[in-house]
Amino acid sequence: MTVAKEESGRDSADDTGDMPGGGDDYVPSQRRIEREAFKRARARRATALAALSTLVTGIVLYLIVVNAPGWPRTKETFFDWQYAREAFPKVLEGLWLNVRLLLICGVAVLVLGMMIAIARTLRGPVFFPLRFLAAAYTDFFRGLPLIINLMIVVLGVPALRLQGVTVDPVLLGGTALTLTYSAYVAEVFRAGIESVHPSQRAAARSLGLSNRQALRHVVLPQAVRRQVPPLLNDLVSLQKDTGLVSIGGAVDAVRAADIIVGRSLNYTPYIVAGLVFVALTIPMTRFTDWVTARMDRRRAQGGSI
Repeated sequence: MTVAKEESGRDSADDTGDMPGGGDDYVPSQRRIEREAFKRARARRATALAALSTLVTGIVLYLIVVNAPGWPRTKETFFDWQYAREAFPKVLEGLWLNVRLLLICGVAVLVLGMMIAIARTLRGPVFFPLRFLAAAYTDFFRGLPLIINLMIVVLGVPALRLQGVTVDPVLLGGTALTLTYSAYVAEVFRAGIESVHPSQRAAARSLGLSNRQALRHVVLPQAVRRQVPPLLNDLVSLQKDTGLVSIGGAVDAVRAADIIVGRSLNYTPYIVAGLVFVALTIPMTRFTDWVTARMDRRRAQGGSI
């Protein structure tokens, strides 16, 4: 027992010496130096192994593709550099429409989704009609495929010939996107509102805040912070789906590529448009992952989220 206690005391002393700030002249122990060296060596091995496996996988996939019987024809039809150079500036010009739709529709979706979520969480029998309409809205537009919604709005509204109603396919397409995505975002906001513990609202009421003030100053800030990652994911999906407004004739990135394809019968412009959308989406996706990881770390540490 005495020997065990002495060894335990030495281990504790070593660990204490490992802690930075233990003294004015901090010197890492030999055990800490060895441990850090082992971690660095393990990280280098893991990086090298990941790079090697990625390289091998890429080479195998490349050989499978280029040795396929139809690869020469596929390369000529989908990967023609001449048509890629022709399509790139036109696709970029059309992409500006997609970006504008994302910005305008994104704001509209957040505002309308928040209003629907609040309507669904109102209490009391007097608000039953609002709750029913909000629930019917979300159920309908979450169940209706986006492509059908776009066709109904973009092609059906002009057919009605209503006075004062626009027939611009961009505005109508943006309206269809807003209607569909507001239903999804409303459910995200509603989940955030209902995740806030009732004691938060009760505490706010006990301090003299009205129901409206408690919702605005206590419940909604917590609900929005908790739902930032899924909201960003919905915006990423919205960014991709802005390309669907081309079904009404709006010249966005997809439609610009489609015009060249119709003239040349070469599908390389579609590849260019797809890569441009991917390049636009990846930063938003990585930002969403970063926000999610940051919130998970704060939650694990017991911080406010």
